[in-house]
Amino acid sequence: MTLDAQTVPTRPGGFSPVAVSRRDRFNEWLDQHSGRLFIAPAVTLILLFSIFPTIASLVIAVSRVKLSGDGFRFRFVGLQNFTKLFAGNDQIHFLGRFNEMSVIGWVLIAATIAWCGRWLWRQWRTGFSFIGFVGRLITVSALIGLAVVLAGTALSGNPWGTLGTTMFYVIVGCTVQFGIGLGLAILCSQQIRGKNFFRVVFFIPMMITPLGVGYAFRMVADPTVGPFAPVWQWFGLGGFAWASDPWTARLFIVIGDSWQWIPFIFIVMLAALENVPRDYVEAAQVDGASGTQIFREITWPAIIPVAATVMLIRAIEAFKIVDLPNIMTSGGPGIATESMTLQAVFAWRSNDFGSSAAVAYLLLFVTVVLCASFFNFVVLQHIRKGQAA
Repeated sequence: MTLDAQTVPTRPGGFSPVAVSRRDRFNEWLDQHSGRLFIAPAVTLILLFSIFPTIASLVIAVSRVKLSGDGFRFRFVGLQNFTKLFAGNDQIHFLGRFNEMSVIGWVLIAATIAWCGRWLWRQWRTGFSFIGFVGRLITVSALIGLAVVLAGTALSGNPWGTLGTTMFYVIVGCTVQFGIGLGLAILCSQQIRGKNFFRVVFFIPMMITPLGVGYAFRMVADPTVGPFAPVWQWFGLGGFAWASDPWTARLFIVIGDSWQWIPFIFIVMLAALENVPRDYVEAAQVDGASGTQIFREITWPAIIPVAATVMLIRAIEAFKIVDLPNIMTSGGPGIATESMTLQAVFAWRSNDFGSSAAVAYLLLFVTVVLCASFFNFVVLQHIRKGQAA
């Protein structure tokens, strides 16, 4: 005989067994899906504030947008905003001017192609997967393209574009910042007096906004009225206008950017160095190993994952540099210090929304390809070799 809700007597609390069973099933379902339910609001907000702007900017990138009295007017133009950056009037602005290729430029291109071919061949022999091979082809294409841009502009005496300037900020800036930050971390990890004081002092620049850093370095670098004007005059550079020379302007921006970001690398690498097992270091010291040998064989392999992560984060931020070039030089002289992000900002200010979105998507492509390639094909392989050894 089957029982239903009408025929089953109620319990003293007033609930039938069927109702209690439904409540138990509902509570069990809540327990099983509680994690998803708790993060659902956050995921929903992230989707709304990230995916929607991405889709909207993609629509703008393939359209020509005009302002009108009743809002915006969109006209679909396909890839026209992208192609003019490579073959149109904006080619010099984005890629630079290609007049003649020097011998050094041809050598760089040939060396890059040879290295990429050798790397692909080695990857083919060690193990082949279709997805991995496609990813490596994208990486190789990006590297060869950047080599052609570098060879045709900087190594051939031709003006740079915003792509080359951005890569200069990323490669030179991140290299200098990592070297100095790691050196300071090694010094502060030693048993020296006042190391806690230096830890606080080295971390102060990280607390200043980029706008403040830009204005501060613009004032400090002024050879006429800045606080270091007597030093400039003592060296005979009182009348030197550093902002009018492309190379010195780029170097001053790299110096300001390094002053702000070295504390980030310093504090992370200091934490990594302090987590290196002391037993290994002390055993190596007992065996008579030098400081260089200890760092090369023990310390560096232990901090490689942290070093790779901090460089990846720093490179992503360096690709988006916009504050310092805008404040210190306004992208000048000409476009010598203008980054890709600043180019997108200037295009947006001039109501060229399509070109601005196209530059932003090209920056996204370059950042994702280079950073993912660096981590997947360089860092992970190096870590695997260290673990195998």
